[in-house]
Amino acid sequence: MNGMEAGSKADTASFTEGDLSRHLMRLSGYMILGFLAMTLASFVEIFYLGRVGTEAIAAVTFAFPVLMIIGAATRGIGVGIGAVLARAIGAGDRERAAFLTTHGLLLVLAFNIACSVLLIAFAQPLFHFLGARETVLDLVVAYIRISAIGYPLFGLSMVGTGLMRAIGDPVYPGIVITAGSVLQVLIGPFLIFGWLGLPALGVEGAAWSFVIARSASFLIGVYWFCIRERMIRGSLARFGSSAREILHVGLPAMTSNIIEPFASAVVTRLLAPFGAAVVAGFGVGSRIESIVFMVVIGIATNAAPLVGQNWGARRFDRVDEALRLCYRYCLVWGVIAAVIMWTGGELFVTLIRDEAEVVATATAYLYIIPITIGFAGMFNTANGAFNALSKPLPPLLLSLLRLLVFYIPLALLARQWLGHVGIFAAAAFTNVVLGLWAREWNRRTVIRQRQRLVG
Repeated sequence: MNGMEAGSKADTASFTEGDLSRHLMRLSGYMILGFLAMTLASFVEIFYLGRVGTEAIAAVTFAFPVLMIIGAATRGIGVGIGAVLARAIGAGDRERAAFLTTHGLLLVLAFNIACSVLLIAFAQPLFHFLGARETVLDLVVAYIRISAIGYPLFGLSMVGTGLMRAIGDPVYPGIVITAGSVLQVLIGPFLIFGWLGLPALGVEGAAWSFVIARSASFLIGVYWFCIRERMIRGSLARFGSSAREILHVGLPAMTSNIIEPFASAVVTRLLAPFGAAVVAGFGVGSRIESIVFMVVIGIATNAAPLVGQNWGARRFDRVDEALRLCYRYCLVWGVIAAVIMWTGGELFVTLIRDEAEVVATATAYLYIIPITIGFAGMFNTANGAFNALSKPLPPLLLSLLRLLVFYIPLALLARQWLGHVGIFAAAAFTNVVLGLWAREWNRRTVIRQRQRLVG
């Protein structure tokens, strides 16, 4: 036991030494594989439901932003935990890190149980408000009520992978995410189509696949925290102080995180009057785009542990270098992703659903959005760096600007002139402007904070 703990301690501050590019590639490589696995599972789910029908795709498209809002808020708590945890690890205080981990995961569990109960109780009026009607409304309510059962354990698994990275393990988070995703893909057709004599459950089968697979991810994560690293403490001592420190960053991060999926919910509501096929086309296009987008998310997510540990160790030169690398890699991948979508987007869509209106909508989305995902990655990188410095207000303000000042007004105007394509164009413009804005704001904040600490 002592040898294992000593080895863990030796590894936890590894980001403060060595080649930062190598650290970023290792962190990002494993996390990108994990994120891609999760996104591909979502893509395969849409592929399966494409065999069921357009209304099934539309139903899951209505559900997706609501579930993402809960997930984004959960990640906000995780951001708060990770910010204080990375600095504790960088300062060499593993015992404090263990208490922060335990208390943070308890906050995550309580939040997700509350969300699941509310979602199950109010699913029908919520999705009616978002524009779902008749058969689509019935399908989305059935899907969401089952999916919500798995959200407490999924939330713990999702936040847990971020904490593993903050502690210094780049490998195991990818294993946790990938294992659950592979299981979801494998059991999906048995429950959706009724293979091996099972009842064909359609969208309900897709929801049960999610619940079963993500519960398995949680169990894999339990081993890491409880047995391998022994980062769980059976005490609520200091819970109040831990919660205050976590939520100081976590609450603003929750608010800023939910802006993006809330914007997706707004898009879905704006598209609803155009009909189920257009909503389904948006769902197909966004699921395909999210596969390439996960690469920049994998890069941007790692800004927080790299910045947090090096800031805690007062390695300010490495903070600057880490941010430069993240920004550069995001932009390069944005160009690559655009080329992939421009050349293969229509083919990818027809593999899922070959209905003409679905294909036209999804292809238009894939021609417009992917070229801007590098800037969206810059936005997420800057926000991760702000939170690592316990500066949660800038990400919150940037996210509110993104939604209320830029995206929604532009989407409403562009819809009048260009229809649903105008909504996509407004999102692309917003990505570029806010990505550049966030990068510059973060650069100036890092300079000011460093001057205060060394002055």
